[in-house]
Amino acid sequence: MNAIWGGLLLTGIVYGILTGRADAVSEAVLSSAKEGVSLCVTMFGVMAFWSGLMEIAKEAGLIRAVTGWLRPVMRFLFPRIPKDRPALEHIAANCVANVLGLGSASTVYGLKAMEALEELEEERRREEQAAEEEIGHKETLEKETEESYGINENSQRQKRKRVPRSVVPHGTASSEMCTFLILNISSLQLIPVNIIAYRTQYGSVNPTAVVGPGIVATAVSTGVAVVFCKIMESRAN
Repeated sequence: MNAIWGGLLLTGIVYGILTGRADAVSEAVLSSAKEGVSLCVTMFGVMAFWSGLMEIAKEAGLIRAVTGWLRPVMRFLFPRIPKDRPALEHIAANCVANVLGLGSASTVYGLKAMEALEELEEERRREEQAAEEEIGHKETLEKETEESYGINENSQRQKRKRVPRSVVPHGTASSEMCTFLILNISSLQLIPVNIIAYRTQYGSVNPTAVVGPGIVATAVSTGVAVVFCKIMESRAN
């Protein structure tokens, strides 16, 4: 992306100089810089306000309450996550932030959710490894017993079934991580705060006109994402 944006900027500057519009290029650079600073200040105020509200809601226990309200949905989307895991709370907070259109504020909770999901997957790896080691130890004892009594292991000993692998290797995203990422990208938005702020900054007559179309578009994308995740989950099982 850096190379692409750098190439676009360099091409524009060179083209402006070659066509005798160097003054226009200089003016555009200065005006764009001023506009960028103004937009950043506006967005900073909006994001600070909503991020502060999210922190207050978290400290007041509202996020935990929302997690309880969303529990049926969470159990449907993430059936393998135990109900007492902090990952569910982080996922719920991320979903609430996304619904309010707070993409930047939701990033923190998204990262925490991914960390919690990775910790959960690591616990599953340890449990699976311990189970496999236990089975291997029992098979070794059985084999030694059979050899000492002269039993034909091929005809007399029943092979133990290995523990089916239900975890992914290190460095690979689990099914919960993939589901969460897809939902995060396609998240339903009731109040697109960022877009409203952009439209207000650029003088829109009705900056909230995008709310209705935004709800419809994101509802469709979220529905498609849920269906896709469930289809892939069923194939994996």
